[in-house]
Amino acid sequence: MSSPSSRPSWFARFADRFGATASFLCAVHCALLPLVIAVLPMLGLGFLADHRFERFFVAFAGVLALSTLIIGFRRHQRFRAFWFLLPGIVLLVAGILIDVDHATVGHAVLVSIGGTLVALAHLVNLRLAHTHVHDAACGH
Repeated sequence: MSSPSSRPSWFARFADRFGATASFLCAVHCALLPLVIAVLPMLGLGFLADHRFERFFVAFAGVLALSTLIIGFRRHQRFRAFWFLLPGIVLLVAGILIDVDHATVGHAVLVSIGGTLVALAHLVNLRLAHTHVHDAACGH
């Protein structure tokens, strides 16, 4: 049980901030990838264009976001962050399931928007956790 003045744990705050930053960087990466795909191998970053890396990152981002939002929901009891997370994950999964070699623009649009929505979900979750008011109805 938390005391009435308790704040989210440092881990919950860190995980949301890390998730928001990583999701936003993923969205930027996916938006720019069609433009810089030839440059990445020259910089030693060719692995960033690998579909396996992308699938791993989407799975990691989804698990991290879902975990932190569940922790946040248990604290603030508001579903608002999931409004961004669920469509974000759907778009990310749709983006990695389409044929990237033949639908480069569609892939970039889906995963960019999906990553942005996941980042927004983390930010909303952070905001809800910091504005949560403890009262007699709190379950924690």
